[in-house]
Amino acid sequence: MDAQSRGRAENIDPADQWVLNPNTGEYELRLTPSAPQSAVPRPRRSAPRGANGAARGRTATPQAPGRGVPPQRRRRGAPEEPLPGRRGRRPVQKKSKAKKVLLWTGGTMAFVLVAAAGAGYLYIKHLNDNITSVADDGASTGGFSKGKAINILLIGTDKRTGKGNDKYGDKNSVGHADTTILLHVSKDRSNATALSIPRDLITDIPDCPTTQADGSQKVIAGTSNVRFNTSLGQDDRTPSCVARTVTELTGIKPDNFMVADFNAVKTLTSAVGGVDVCLGKDINDPDSHLNLKKGMRHIEGETALAFVRTRHAVGFGGDLSRIGLQQQFLSALMRKLKSNSTLTDPTKMISVAEAGTKALTVDANLDSIGKLKDLGLELGKLNPKNLTFTTIPVLDNPADGKVKKTVILNPSKAPQVFDAIKNDVSFTAVKEQKKKETAAVAARLKGPKSAASDVRVRILNGGAQQGSAQAELAYLQNDAGVLKSSNDGNADAQLSKTTLEYGPDQADQARRLAAILGLSGSAMKPGKSVTNDQGLPAITLTLGKDFPGAGESFTAATKAPDVDTKTTADKVECAK
Repeated sequence: MDAQSRGRAENIDPADQWVLNPNTGEYELRLTPSAPQSAVPRPRRSAPRGANGAARGRTATPQAPGRGVPPQRRRRGAPEEPLPGRRGRRPVQKKSKAKKVLLWTGGTMAFVLVAAAGAGYLYIKHLNDNITSVADDGASTGGFSKGKAINILLIGTDKRTGKGNDKYGDKNSVGHADTTILLHVSKDRSNATALSIPRDLITDIPDCPTTQADGSQKVIAGTSNVRFNTSLGQDDRTPSCVARTVTELTGIKPDNFMVADFNAVKTLTSAVGGVDVCLGKDINDPDSHLNLKKGMRHIEGETALAFVRTRHAVGFGGDLSRIGLQQQFLSALMRKLKSNSTLTDPTKMISVAEAGTKALTVDANLDSIGKLKDLGLELGKLNPKNLTFTTIPVLDNPADGKVKKTVILNPSKAPQVFDAIKNDVSFTAVKEQKKKETAAVAARLKGPKSAASDVRVRILNGGAQQGSAQAELAYLQNDAGVLKSSNDGNADAQLSKTTLEYGPDQADQARRLAAILGLSGSAMKPGKSVTNDQGLPAITLTLGKDFPGAGESFTAATKAPDVDTKTTADKVECAK
């Protein structure tokens, strides 16, 4: 509707129809007249009228002589105007530039909102159609959950499909797990850890049930002592095989996984308008085609791909050095995605949505724009300074001899890293780690302890794997010296956490057993004594779902271990 047909011919400034709502801070379109109107009313459906000309059911309101409409109401908060004909009436002012600007921006915004409302469904359907998904084959938890910690497996493949990618050599590659990152997001979303897994890490790949591209089912036999990157592509392995291998390696089962190829790097960086990275020296790598001078450099597209592929020209010239570049690149990309230059630019946001849905292959539990949006909202809560990039601690593989080509797990450091992630421990100083026990609960562990030979305990299985109670009994009797112990079968209910219940005069026995098992004070439950199968008073150990295994300590990590390499997403590191 133009100005003549809506307001301007009636002496209404359309800009006046956009009013600032003090409650929201936003301008709103209000069509209720707030300026003098023409004496000729706009056509409208006539209501039945009575004999006196008033609308039936309404009381006619007397009008001022010579006026065809009621007097104009004064805006709330505006100074009272003198009545017509009185001295001091304010002259009519010309429309301000501010109102003209508001007219255009407000009208344009209204048009965009209406257009979006009409096309929203079609655009969401379009984005859904962009998404490529593959079966997770039971290798994931079934999908991330709000209110819980999240583990996302990011798999970068070296498959050369896509325009221009065959020039990088090995154009017939089936696509291996060239770059793999396990992203752990804490339960409270205050921090996250991105754990890089070296492609040349020697590990075991488990048997892998897969859904092939043609829909057929195939179980691919596992292999031992091979490179991690062969968990994808080799022998028709699918991304679910990578997820199974990560679980086997770390003990952490991914909630979801995503696969990105060369094109993902190129299109995503172009969608955000490029990212800024730092070079500590001039780099000219003919293998990756990266040729950049020292200093801060703006990269996107082919140059961004060359940057993340470079390894011979940085560090020690191997894959571990390239991992550092990839972490630097992802940090720069996250900073750009979180910046106002991206979040406030509708064109960029649409480009990111297009590029992301086209470039990524996701598991079947993440195959809609709605699910991706929900995941994005959870990840969006992160502060870049609390996103830590690190790498699985490794050692050179002694089997390689003089020429070091592969690596193995560092047996003393890697398990500590995995344990910290499993227990949701932050690798950054977000805040002092929450104290899991109050002083009263912690005090349960303090005090005299009986000798192990004096502890009488019955063991129940309350949610642990089948056979756990018998296995723990064998450990206590054969290795811990707790001879007066018995396996009393299954508990009445399943528990998420292991408990140790004891009577008023059995605290010293409970403290000894807690020390042997590594149980915390929160696991100790003052209660009643029971009678074991020997007819003697005993305490009760109920194994919950958290049971780590016979002889394994229940003590969970509360502090992140020292790692060889660590950086956070807010810091700009320079490649050397």
